[in-house]
Amino acid sequence: MGRKSKKAVETGFITEVDRYLFGNGTHYEIYDKLGAHPWTFRGKSGYYFAVWAPHAQSVSLVGDFNNWNPDSHPMKLLEDSGIYELFVPDMGKGQLYKYAITTQSGQLIFKADPYAFSAEFRPGTASITSDIAGFSWKDGKWMAARPEKAMEKEPVSIYEVHLGSWRKKDRQIKEGFYTYKEAAHELADYVKSMGYTHVELMGIAEYPYDGSWGYQVTGYFAPTSRYGSPGDFMYFVDYLHRKGIGVILDWVPAHFPKDAHGLADFDGQPLYEYADPRKGEHPDWGTKVFDYNKNEVKNFLISNALYWVERYHVDGLRVDAVASMLYLDYGRSGGNWVPNIYGGNQNLEAIEFFKHLNSILTKRNKGAMVIAEESTAWPKVTHAPEDDGLGFSFKWNMGWMHDFLEYMKLDPYFRKYNHNKMTFGMTYATSENFILVLSHDEVVHLKCSMINKMPGVYEDKFANLKVGYTFMMGHPGKKLLFMGQDFGQWHEWDEKVALDWHLTNEDLHKNLQNYVRDLLHLYKKYPALYQLDYDWNGFQWINANDSDRSIFSFVRRDETGKKNLLFICNFTPVSRPDYKVGVWKRGNYTLVLDNVQGMYQKSDNPPVLKAKKGECDGQPYHISFSLPAYGTAIFKF
Repeated sequence: MGRKSKKAVETGFITEVDRYLFGNGTHYEIYDKLGAHPWTFRGKSGYYFAVWAPHAQSVSLVGDFNNWNPDSHPMKLLEDSGIYELFVPDMGKGQLYKYAITTQSGQLIFKADPYAFSAEFRPGTASITSDIAGFSWKDGKWMAARPEKAMEKEPVSIYEVHLGSWRKKDRQIKEGFYTYKEAAHELADYVKSMGYTHVELMGIAEYPYDGSWGYQVTGYFAPTSRYGSPGDFMYFVDYLHRKGIGVILDWVPAHFPKDAHGLADFDGQPLYEYADPRKGEHPDWGTKVFDYNKNEVKNFLISNALYWVERYHVDGLRVDAVASMLYLDYGRSGGNWVPNIYGGNQNLEAIEFFKHLNSILTKRNKGAMVIAEESTAWPKVTHAPEDDGLGFSFKWNMGWMHDFLEYMKLDPYFRKYNHNKMTFGMTYATSENFILVLSHDEVVHLKCSMINKMPGVYEDKFANLKVGYTFMMGHPGKKLLFMGQDFGQWHEWDEKVALDWHLTNEDLHKNLQNYVRDLLHLYKKYPALYQLDYDWNGFQWINANDSDRSIFSFVRRDETGKKNLLFICNFTPVSRPDYKVGVWKRGNYTLVLDNVQGMYQKSDNPPVLKAKKGECDGQPYHISFSLPAYGTAIFKF
């Protein structure tokens, strides 16, 4: 078609340098150039639009402002770039728009803006003109302190949240979703009182289908309109920071959906995805796979990661489905995948992408985290790229999670035959910077809620969960719990309904919630629980072999070696009235938490035990006390 118009004048907004850097994959603020931006040109204010569509025959801008007429506002192709641009005078914020792309075959398709800062509330699929400049940030204290933190030595206890089902308002507007501003206040209060250090949000980048939970993204630069505007989300992050709470976002660079308005076959041909369907299609998920060999695509993703950290002040990105990116044969049957140039199944382009991403993000934003959800034994995920690592800050410990849950689901009688499930994680605990996770994935699709995974009758389930959480809090590695797990949500998570908060008024649920709160506050209080997570000096088994009684005892140390914590966890309903545990030194052992009292305050006159001479657990001294059924005890010494 190749329509031309007097409106299509080259503006100079995107320079030759911009085009060079974009083509080279190193334009880290390309979102300031592509997309829709308020601008003044030749004395007139309006909006500037730019889109990358190199296979298109022509592109025009459509929206409410021109009655969605593809002939009204043709865009100009910038030389040697595949970028089309247009300045529209007198256009303001809040306008719906799309790009009308005429493909090489002459077909007319309508696409949302890949770089849009705002998007229409589903089922609408248009982009919305927006302006993310000018927000008055008040989190200066938090942001100034962030670069000074070595996060591997900091307390990190994450509350994973799906905002749409955390709580609901009794109103019909947007199906009762909390707004970002409403959620900020109530969520901050809850997280602060419970003692979590960070919130991790599922599904914030815009997505069309609620049932995907936000893992099939169409608007990578747009905070979902389910909960408000870009400015509202900035308020959310700013408010949590002012309350001393970090914010982590789920981020999905592995794949994207095939929705007609999205990235798939964006300009009539594979553009953001690999052209070969054996690499570009994900058979398990019915989605497209990003082409990590294309500089402009890598630039899109890396600039997007930087955008959330730098423009929205988020403190970390949890990268979804890393394994699916690293392995060319992930989810693919024999003959349906393409080996790399050496004949292997590693995606060399994705490996290079991760090294680039992690190097630039952590270099520009010290103290910000990039967390890998990597479900295999891929080596050196959290090692530096210079050491042939991928450069992630942390890795989800999926192996520990699997073993822990398999053990916890067992009838206590059979736990003695599976003792190694709880000890095996320590054989590799220092190989990566791990986060121990009990995430949303473990409480959906008929896997049962955490409380319903537990064996036994009603009260036993709560007792099991308390001892399990105690073991988790003492085990090396940062922590993550999904919402509802801290008070014993009965039914599986369902993104369509709110958590059963009324349960927190019932005694057993309230008691569990208070106990988890005490564990979390204890975790933050004692550096022994986080300072040396990835150092063998930070952990010592006292007795890892008491399988007959299913009791585990171990010590956590801080960097000084002077403020230690001794953990004892009994995973059976059998009490031990005169339980002895070995210690290596004389002195006083003060009880700081148990499963009956929770955390002891000074005013509670906590029990203090004196170590007695006499070999136990291979140690020269011991203490003895009454360990109840499913008993837990943490002593400081």
